[in-house]
Amino acid sequence: MNRRGMVTKGEVKKQVGTNILVEDDLLAIEAPLQILVEWGENNQWHKKNLSVTMRTPGHDFELVRGFLWAEGLLSSRDDLQWIRYCNSVPASDQGNVVIARWMPGKKPARTLEARNHTQHSSCGLCGKPTLSMQHLTCNPIESSINKQLNTSVLKTCFESILKLQTGFKFTGGFHGVALFYWNGELIELREDVGRHNAMDKILGAAMEIPGIALSESFVWLSGRVSFEMVQKAIMAGIPIIAAVGAPTSMAVDLAKEKGVTLIGFLREDRMNIYTHPFRISDTVQAVRDLQS
Repeated sequence: MNRRGMVTKGEVKKQVGTNILVEDDLLAIEAPLQILVEWGENNQWHKKNLSVTMRTPGHDFELVRGFLWAEGLLSSRDDLQWIRYCNSVPASDQGNVVIARWMPGKKPARTLEARNHTQHSSCGLCGKPTLSMQHLTCNPIESSINKQLNTSVLKTCFESILKLQTGFKFTGGFHGVALFYWNGELIELREDVGRHNAMDKILGAAMEIPGIALSESFVWLSGRVSFEMVQKAIMAGIPIIAAVGAPTSMAVDLAKEKGVTLIGFLREDRMNIYTHPFRISDTVQAVRDLQS
């Protein structure tokens, strides 16, 4: 069924004690999105089926743009001529097939390798044909400490962002990703059934903001931090990741290697800083106090 919104109604039987209640409930929509890419080379157009991902409909063009950026396929923000829905598909697929075309004279920044199967909502790296492709070439994040993030900003963002996650509030079925400046200003918030999709939507949205300073931003995640989420942040040049959940071992290793400050178990009154704490002002002072 072709549903374009974020939520839909579904009948549910609720057991409360010994009573069974039949009610309508709100469900997070999950639907496939096929991503096609097209570019010109040697006087002919090349088209490739790049990926199929299970996502929540909405902000699809941002998802595609962010995905291409995070996959290292764009060398600049101006590479793409346009992103459109593909109309030459069956009616049942309308709105679920997107094609991205490179500007004339430009092509994907690296060799394209199609995913071998559909990416599920919980999977971002699944389907890549070789282990070496899990690691994209990306430069380390610069370690300048001219500016630092205050923990009070993190606590304020933690309190405010939970109220802004309307999809999660009504369904409990969405991951949330938010992008903030270090002064606490919210840049963008996206929700999706897939955490990697929500991150791609954030990156795609950021690419459309003129003059955005991603080197002075941090990304907030509603759940755990996997390797792929850290890799996407690195590709975008985002130096700080703050998550409500736990990081994986590979996420910590990659963040340490590439200079990303990785925070997990973020709450109003506590957090764990796994890598590069020098960007968090209060932490730097606390370390100095311990060493003195």
